[in-house]
Amino acid sequence: MIKGKKILNILSLIIISTLIVGCGNSGSLKSKKEIRIGVTLYREDDVFISTISDNLEEIVKENESNYDFKIFLEFVDAKGSTLNQGNQIDKFINQDYDAICVNLVDRTAAATIIDKAKSADIPLIFFNREPVEEDMNRWNKVYYVGAQAEQSARLQADIVSEQWISNKELYDKNKDGIIQYVMLEGEPGHQDALIRTEYCIKSLNEKGIQLEKLADDSANWQSDQANSKMTQWIKEFGNNIEVVFSNNDVMALGAMYAINSNSDLIKKPIVVGIDGIKESMESIKAGEMTGTVISDANAQAEAIFDIAIDVAQGGSLENISDMENGKYKKLPHTKVTIDNVDEYLK
Repeated sequence: MIKGKKILNILSLIIISTLIVGCGNSGSLKSKKEIRIGVTLYREDDVFISTISDNLEEIVKENESNYDFKIFLEFVDAKGSTLNQGNQIDKFINQDYDAICVNLVDRTAAATIIDKAKSADIPLIFFNREPVEEDMNRWNKVYYVGAQAEQSARLQADIVSEQWISNKELYDKNKDGIIQYVMLEGEPGHQDALIRTEYCIKSLNEKGIQLEKLADDSANWQSDQANSKMTQWIKEFGNNIEVVFSNNDVMALGAMYAINSNSDLIKKPIVVGIDGIKESMESIKAGEMTGTVISDANAQAEAIFDIAIDVAQGGSLENISDMENGKYKKLPHTKVTIDNVDEYLK
C-alpha cells in the first residue's frame, strides 16, 4: 500500500513538472478568443500621430481574418495631459488589456507607466516618443517603435546642401557663402526634436558648409505657432533668411504660409521639413516647400501591430525582424524633393 502511494506521488510530480515546463515556455503563444489592445495618443490632432493611428486601425481590419481570435483596438486621446494619459493607462490595466501602446505626453512619466504595467504583467509598446534607455531597461516587456531620428536630420541636411550648391546664386542672398538660417523646433525635450535640431546642422558642417543661426525657437510641432514665429522672424530678418529648417512638416507648412503671406520677401528661402505628410508633398509639387524626409507612418503602424499582437499572446518576438537589443524597432527614412515627389503623391 505504501509502495502504491509512492508511485502515485511520483506520477503526480511528473505531471506537475510537465505542466510547469509547458507554462514557462516563453516562445509559445497563449490561446485567446480576443486580443485587447489599448492605444493612448499624446494628441489625436497631431497630423503625423493621427496618420499612424489611422493606419493602425486599417491594418487591424485587414489582418483580423488571419487570426483565430478577434482583435479589439481602443484609441484614447490624452489631449496633451499627463494626468489624462495616466488615467487612461490605469483604465487599460484595470480592464486587463493584453497590451498597451503609448505615445507619451511626457517622457519623464515613462518610469511610472512601466512600473504599473509591470505590476499587472501587461506588455508596453511606446511609439514616436522614446523613453530614456534607463526606463526602457526597467522591464523586459517594454518595447519602442519609431524612426531613425539622426538619419532624418542628415537627409534633411542633404536636401539643403544639394540646393545650396546647385542654386547658390538663387539662395545665397547676400553673397557671403554662409547659410543664414532659422530653426523651428518641436516640443522641448522631445528626443526626436533634439536629435533633428543637432544633426541637420552638424551634418552640414561636416560637408564644409558654413552656417549662421539668425533665430531658433520651439513651435511645439504646431502649424499656427510656426506661422506666428516665422511672421516675426520675417519682420526681424526679412530677406536675410536663406534657409528654414523645421523639425516636422506641419511647422514647415506654417512657415510657408507666413512666407507666402509676406509680399516684402523678394526671394523665398529654402524650406525643409520631416515626416512626409500629404500636405507637404503637395507643397513640394507646387514649388513651395523645397523638400521633406518621409517618416513612414504606415511602416511604424505595421511594426506596432506586429509587436503588440505577438506580446499580447505571450510571444517573444522571434518572428519580428530588425529588433535592436530585443526592444527597439527603428525604421528608415527617405528624402523627397521636386525630383521624386510624384512617386509618393499617388
